[in-house]
Formats: sequence, structure tokens, C-alpha cells
Amino acid sequence: MEWLMAPFEVTFVQRALWGGVLVSLICALAGTWVVLRGMAFLGDAMSHGMLPGIALASLLGGNLLVGAAVSAAVMALGVSAVGRSPRLSQDTSIGLLFVGMLSLGVIIVSRSQSFAVDLTGFLFGDVLAVRPTDLAVLGGALVIALAVSVLGYRAFVALAFDERKAHTLGLRPRFAHAALLALLTLAIVASFHVVGTLLVFGLLIAPPAAMLPWARRIPVIMIGAGCVGASSTFIGLLLSWHLHTAAGASIAATAVVQFLLSTGVSGLHSRWVRTALPTSTPDRPHIENGQTS
Repeated sequence: MEWLMAPFEVTFVQRALWGGVLVSLICALAGTWVVLRGMAFLGDAMSHGMLPGIALASLLGGNLLVGAAVSAAVMALGVSAVGRSPRLSQDTSIGLLFVGMLSLGVIIVSRSQSFAVDLTGFLFGDVLAVRPTDLAVLGGALVIALAVSVLGYRAFVALAFDERKAHTLGLRPRFAHAALLALLTLAIVASFHVVGTLLVFGLLIAPPAAMLPWARRIPVIMIGAGCVGASSTFIGLLLSWHLHTAAGASIAATAVVQFLLSTGVSGLHSRWVRTALPTSTPDRPHIENGQTS
């Protein structure tokens, strides 16, 4: 018990734990839709697309969160605008904007004398440096993310599985897509200063993906993803403390390991079911209108 609890008797580790849990809950709400809609590449691109705004805010002495929000908003608008071109696939437009924004950010950061330090902090964050004000920001972001998820749930479900049906039902799929991008932007912007843009992607994707083979309803996927992310935070901080490894990377790596374990156990379970019941239904649940069949 002492080995388990000793790290969390330290104040900054306690704040890191709370910060990681809040980030996990925010990412669970946004990441579930990212996984269901196959938007992982977009999430990765947007997380790195914040670099120009953060770098510019750092050079000018401005607020990093504001810079990140502005840059992420520009990235989201750019993806929406370029993606409407019939000559370019969505992956192509996202990839071009990804490279362009990341290159611009590196150019701006290179103007700083502490180039390596600034870029490392942006990519990997510093979860052990979470302040009480950061926890307040994350708490507010969680409330907003929860409100958007509840209010837009019906439209998000229809958009995830049948965009034409969403239009038929009068759910305004374009507006729903914009709201979903806003939710994704909120999760990335609120989380980057805790685990960094490179590692927030792990908490955004791995926990919902780990829950997907086991859950029958979308809200259950979200709740389970939050639990997986929270446990990844606890285990990652614990391992980081005892093994003297990077805290943020340890958290993200733990989330990915949990996803691999979930996938492996799910595969073994499905194989056992097929062996015991040759005429059983397919091993992976099919989600439709927020439920599986």
C-alpha cells in the first residue's frame, strides 16, 4: 500500500492526478465520437495544428490557451472549407493543412532562443506542473463538453452512422459536424498543456477504442473510456514516480497498453464463443442509433 500511495501524498502529484482525470473525462466525451466516426487523423492534425497559435502567443507574451484556441479554430475552419472541394478527398485536405500549420508553428518557434525547450513542452506537456488555475480551467471545459455532448447527442448519433438520415430528420448535419469539431477543439485545447499535443491524442483515441468491443451503448462507451483514462493516469503517474520516466508519456503509454489488452482479451473471448457456439452472432457489436445489435 505504501508503494501505491506514497507518490500521491505529494501535492504536485495530487494535482497531476486530478488534472489527468479531468483530461480523461473530457477526452472520453470527444474521443468517443472521433472513434465512431473514424476521425482519428483529423484529431491528430488538429492537435498539431495548434502550434502556430501557441508559438506566437509565447513570443508575444500572450495567453497560451487563447493562442491555442485561435489556431485550432483556424485549423477546424480550414478543414471544413478545403474539405468541400470536390477535387480533394478529406484526408488530402487534412494532411495538407496538417503539414502547413505544423511547419508554420516550427518556423515561429525557431525564432525563440529556447527552441528545443519550447517545442518539447508543446509536444509532451508537463502534467507534474499542473496548477490550481489549470484544474479550474479543466473543470470548466468538462462542464462545457458535457453540455455539448448532451445537447447534441441525437444529432451526433445520426451524423456518425447515417448523414443522410440526419438531414432527413432535420438535425442539420453541417451544424452538428461544426459542433463536433468544436467539441474536439475544446478537448485538445484544454488538455494540451497537461499532457502535450502529441500525447493528448493517446487519451483521445485509446480509451474509447478500448471500450468499443465491450459496450452496447454510446454513453457506456463514454463512461468506460473515462474510467480507462483515469486508471491510465493513476498507473502512469505511479510508474513514472517509481521508474523515473516522463509522466505524460507514461500516462499515454498506459492508455495504449490498456487498449491492446482490451483488444487481445476481446479477440480471445470471441474465439472462445465461436468455438463453443458455432452459430453465434459476429464477435464485434454493431452500433446503430446509439445501441448495438
